[in-house]
Amino acid sequence: MTGGIAAYKSVVLARVLMEAGARVTSVLTEAATRFVGPDTFSGLTGIPALTSLWEHPGEVIHVRLAQETDVAIVAPCTANVLAKLANGFADDLLTSTLLEYGGPLVIAPAMHTGMWSNPATENNVRTLVASLGDRLALVGPLEGALAHGDEGIGRMSEPEEIAAAARRALGPLDLEGHQVLVTAGPTYEPIDPVRFLGNRSTGKMGLAIAAEGAARGATVTLVLGPGTIQPPPGIEVVRVSTAQEMHDEVLARSATSDVVVMAAAVADFRPKEVAPGKLKKDDGVPELVLEPTPDIASELGDRKRPGQVIVGFAAETSDVESAGRTKLVQKNLDLVVANLVGSDGTGFGADTNDAAILSAAGDDVSRRSWTKAELARAICDRLVSLLGS
Repeated sequence: MTGGIAAYKSVVLARVLMEAGARVTSVLTEAATRFVGPDTFSGLTGIPALTSLWEHPGEVIHVRLAQETDVAIVAPCTANVLAKLANGFADDLLTSTLLEYGGPLVIAPAMHTGMWSNPATENNVRTLVASLGDRLALVGPLEGALAHGDEGIGRMSEPEEIAAAARRALGPLDLEGHQVLVTAGPTYEPIDPVRFLGNRSTGKMGLAIAAEGAARGATVTLVLGPGTIQPPPGIEVVRVSTAQEMHDEVLARSATSDVVVMAAAVADFRPKEVAPGKLKKDDGVPELVLEPTPDIASELGDRKRPGQVIVGFAAETSDVESAGRTKLVQKNLDLVVANLVGSDGTGFGADTNDAAILSAAGDDVSRRSWTKAELARAICDRLVSLLGS
């Protein structure tokens, strides 16, 4: 955000972006803070807003921001900052970050009519267009009410239009029109009203796939187990607890889904009998008799209709690819992501996965280390290919 009266619209823009599933970091110039406060954006986004190169001693903050950003938006963009960007100035956190940044850039100019039509501003716009090419999306300005009761061209575009431009800048909506059903997280199988059998899944992988699918235009439904991280906004979330509940919710929706991605760590077994009251230690060690839970992946494979894509996950501690290949064949799946769990830095709760993508068509991707976001993108790339074929 830069220092214009339209900065109040940036509060709405941050909300719109978050509702679409974005993680929003706010950077304000010193002048912008005269119109909107950084605390507003910190409270809204859950991420501290930034205003200065010197806020985090010992960290090259503008380089970090540039490297972790998928799309940058300057809204509003004043004539002053437009001139700085066109001429490579880097005298504050915003301009330093954008000079370092190499990804798609959305600029929403906002200024009075005379400033927008000034030959210097027109030349700066031409310079930016020529230097950034396809990286640049210029949104607006619009004609309408300006500050001080004036009318004319220079009004900042509406937040929804700016957010739509940011989404287009990220890449093609290659899953648009498709219904994608994703499962994530563990299941908790009750022993008594207090205790349960469960696992260490946090839902990170399934949530990454859901967010990636939604960002690429799919209509995503997320069936989410307990004890998971906060799901991204803008996605329909169905909360479940047990394997049976997950089974029922998935099977009820699978017939209308083009894709089902079973990323959840569903329990294989559950107690055959659930004690009606808390089991007391003084009564001795209880004898737990287990029974299998419903095999959701197998049922989906049996019901798979022509053109539908079913993706499974195989969490293994050894023989990862071999076990994944067996699951792929036995359950009639199109893809299986076979990943190593039980080791540091991979699988449950980690930000990375040591995983292979196994395909019924034989075009496998061998095991390697991925961030969950990278793996989600790779899975969605395969979905696009499979749906197209």
